[in-house]
Amino acid sequence: MLIQLVFKSGKNLSRFGKNLKLGINNFHTTGAYNSYHLEYSPNASLDKSMLDRYLCLPIPECKCQAKYVWIDGTGENVRSKTRTLDYVPQTYKDCPNWTYDGSSTLQATGVDSDLYLCPCALYNDPIRRGNNKLVLCEVYNTDHSPSKTNHRAACVEALNKICDKEPMFGFEQEYNLMDVDNRPYGWPAMLGQPAPAGPYYCGVGAAKAYGRVIVESHYRACLYAGISIYGTNAEVIPAQWEFQIGTVMGIKAADDLWMGRFLLCRIAEDFGIEISFDPKLFPNWNGAGCHANISTKGMRAEGGIKEIEKALCLLEKRHKEHIKVYDPKGGKDNRRRLTGKHETSSVDKFTSAVASRGTSVRINRLVAEAKRGYLEDRRPAANCDPYAVMNALVRTILLGEK
Repeated sequence: MLIQLVFKSGKNLSRFGKNLKLGINNFHTTGAYNSYHLEYSPNASLDKSMLDRYLCLPIPECKCQAKYVWIDGTGENVRSKTRTLDYVPQTYKDCPNWTYDGSSTLQATGVDSDLYLCPCALYNDPIRRGNNKLVLCEVYNTDHSPSKTNHRAACVEALNKICDKEPMFGFEQEYNLMDVDNRPYGWPAMLGQPAPAGPYYCGVGAAKAYGRVIVESHYRACLYAGISIYGTNAEVIPAQWEFQIGTVMGIKAADDLWMGRFLLCRIAEDFGIEISFDPKLFPNWNGAGCHANISTKGMRAEGGIKEIEKALCLLEKRHKEHIKVYDPKGGKDNRRRLTGKHETSSVDKFTSAVASRGTSVRINRLVAEAKRGYLEDRRPAANCDPYAVMNALVRTILLGEK
């Protein structure tokens, strides 16, 4: 693989400077470089086979380890903790509410820190397996109101008003594999960059696809968990990948995406790799999005293209409002990403077209030919909250909010 090294001064060599000779020698062999680099990852050095001797220990049939998962105060990261249940829950309604220290998750003060975890979705646990479960939760404040980063409550409220429209959703989640020093996995440590984009999208080969073992592990884990994962592929940047959720009815699409993100981070942890959902890591490379697909009963019907065209008009009128909720920082992250370059539209202007990846909303070519189907909103950032995205789409397209 060709490497372009850029050094302005010795100060830019990071902590690898003292091992400069070793580092440069390893640039030319991806495997050697990765092996050297992962020495700095605490989790990568652990012998994972040792864990199997404990995970295979039998536990009573009446016992279950339930890992509760929730969104923290950043609105883009998840937290988790585990409790033992004396029974095996069949639905999320069988799982009790719980509390946690919100002052340690940017959600409460230390003098009033207990927040409520209210289960809302249940999954099989692909890490512990057996009867063990993953429990997705909503967060509620001490007065039982939804927390600031609980956008699920408002989304469910909106969805309950349009059940007759039978809305279906899908998400295309892009992400980057990162080393613990915050560089894309497999990229040179000395501030250089790989060869230009071109061979990486859906690429095959050691010099084109980095970290496929994590992607495949995540795919199987999602299927085991009961997550509606549709597929996966390598993306335009080396070490960037995508997995798709859906298409499914209602809130499950967003629930599944959040649990899919959790499992991705948890599995990457075992390999000593970090996951980044940052919308724009480098100015001269493609960013990372979370394209949202929506289809209603009317859009799927014969001649549904007219409903899609109506939706486009409504989305154009509320473009600024959507941008504000399509990343957790009120649009600031997307301003870095939606530049009109690298397969994006301009953050300041709404556009749409058939088969174009440089527009706000894309109409798939097969949809245009069939004259019915769905639309793809390409504006949501990779770190968006899918509940907030779904809520905005429903309220604009189906509830007609201005």
